[in-house]
Amino acid sequence: MTVGRRMRGERGLMQNTAIPNDRIAYIRAGIVNTLIDPLILRLDITGWPQRWIPWQHAVILDAREMIAWTAGERTFTFHGGINRLSGRRSRITVNSIIAVRGDAHNGGDERLVPPLSNRELFLRDEHLCMYCGRQFPGNLLTRDHLVPLSRGGVDCWSNVVAACRGCNHSKGSRTPDEAGMSLLAVPYVPNRAEYLVLSNRRILADQMEFLRKRFRRTSRLRAG
Repeated sequence: MTVGRRMRGERGLMQNTAIPNDRIAYIRAGIVNTLIDPLILRLDITGWPQRWIPWQHAVILDAREMIAWTAGERTFTFHGGINRLSGRRSRITVNSIIAVRGDAHNGGDERLVPPLSNRELFLRDEHLCMYCGRQFPGNLLTRDHLVPLSRGGVDCWSNVVAACRGCNHSKGSRTPDEAGMSLLAVPYVPNRAEYLVLSNRRILADQMEFLRKRFRRTSRLRAG
């Protein structure tokens, strides 16, 4: 089975050249602005951030002509096989930020709650214990529930904070008020752009700039 794609040659474009599906997974021979396994920021066609995708998925989207427009300053060039008609090696260049045809932003997406995990929680709270204010590595932090689960509390972004083991033990099964322990900051639910920043250790500068514009004005991540 084959799909049509644009072949970028030295003298322009060759339209609708067919390549086998198994060739879409390009062998990376050279990358502009070299980066090991870059993650590409996928947007819907309106520019709303969706998710991080591997560069291989971005290459497939480009080969199937599903990329509507691109943004960002970083580009990555991936090389494929030799075209038997032209004798030239095919290549695909993808941007660090791509908008995909067929994806349409639904206003309700802004209210979707991103999944909660300790890694993103600790990053949201900057690896600080929200009680004593000291910074800890992730393996020395815990997820503390403001209203304990044993008392009907919910395991959700707005009811949890990062806490060191000592503070968590001192608080026990009480609320912060009952334990006489003040919070350094009020917990919040990250929006989609904020969550994408929290979930990617290798975010590029242009991707960060794009997502930062979509942070809430009160977001603590703006200071990062």
